[in-house]
Amino acid sequence: MHNSLKERDKKVNWHPYTQMKTADDIIPILRGEGAYLYDTEGKRYIDAVSSWWVTLHGHSNPFIAKKVAEQLLVLEQVIFAGFTHQPAVELSEKLLGLLPANQQKVFYTDNGSTAVEAALKMCVQYACNNGLKKTKILAFKNGYHGDTFGAMSVSSRSKWTEPFKELLFEVIYIETPTKENFDDTKAVIEKHIDELACFIYEPLVQGAAGMLMHEPENLSRLMQHCRSNGILMIQDEIFTGFGRTGRLFAADYLTEQPDIMCFSKGLTGGFFPLGITTCSEAIYEAFYSDDPYKTLFHGHSFTANPSACTAALASLELLLSAQTQLNIQRISKEHEKFAADLDGHPKIKETRQQGTILAIELQTANKSSYFNNQYAHLYSHFLNEGILLRPLGNIIYLVPPYCISNDDLHYIYSTIKKMLDSLQSH
Repeated sequence: MHNSLKERDKKVNWHPYTQMKTADDIIPILRGEGAYLYDTEGKRYIDAVSSWWVTLHGHSNPFIAKKVAEQLLVLEQVIFAGFTHQPAVELSEKLLGLLPANQQKVFYTDNGSTAVEAALKMCVQYACNNGLKKTKILAFKNGYHGDTFGAMSVSSRSKWTEPFKELLFEVIYIETPTKENFDDTKAVIEKHIDELACFIYEPLVQGAAGMLMHEPENLSRLMQHCRSNGILMIQDEIFTGFGRTGRLFAADYLTEQPDIMCFSKGLTGGFFPLGITTCSEAIYEAFYSDDPYKTLFHGHSFTANPSACTAALASLELLLSAQTQLNIQRISKEHEKFAADLDGHPKIKETRQQGTILAIELQTANKSSYFNNQYAHLYSHFLNEGILLRPLGNIIYLVPPYCISNDDLHYIYSTIKKMLDSLQSH
């Protein structure tokens, strides 16, 4: 069965971020349960990255599965243009109740990239609807916001985006904020002030860049400057949302409020793709008009899919439970202790930790990046040890599901430590 499934997969599937010549290394997964994945030969893997950061509560969570099964027998899908349904309304109300007070409206899409696309279009058209010509975007260097064209445009330019560089729109890039670079950043913003439609950013943690982290106080100060200059702010919480930073949202660390927020990944607990873009009343009012040309012409066939909304509601219920909140704090503290234990290790350049996110950047003769050649060895090593980790080049990171046990965390930590010690001995 194992070989048959692998051969079928090679014929029909194109795997993202996987070189085609590595197709023989694709592992057929039969089932998942909690923090574990099981392949067709019965081998168990601890999913230490929540399957690309989405399975908040572990695989095949029975509570979410039961809610979805019940919903599927009531309403599985309906067009979300001129119609609505209970799961979408309830999810909107629940989510808005957890966000900064200025977030008043919900726009549904079907993944993280499309949530970003909708946000960018809102900002550019907001200016247009108000008689202004503002089409440039401000973004952080090293940012990542998705793989569709708009999302690529506002992400860091790299080998990923090189084939499309002539097709990407212009973006003004700034460094993540520090006390030392604020005046330089301020000068860049003021140079383009009349052209900037918005500022898009990953708050506190730049995930795909290697779990790079910046301080909430500095980000709040930058946001305040943007607010005072009439620059709309898009806060991309696709990765940082739903407890990853140790609080419900990265917004909970900030003293300023964004105009727009983007969500996906952990939104449905990993059960379905779903994207959400929330915005302020002021943004909404710019589109609420008798003039049909002020409409935001953006929609998806599976917008606000009832089954996905139901999964998101169930995931939120679990997230807000006392047990999950205790688990988030437990994981955060265990990460913190392990990071301290690694302090001073000669093979480590730096450790970074924010809530349930832990990154270990290894010393390297080459530049730290996704394409660093340490990736292949590290990935295979941990798989052989029964741990699913996807290092970002020479950066090992953990983003485990909240149901992971301390025993499994300690096994992961000890496996990383042994690997580091073996590197030291060579």
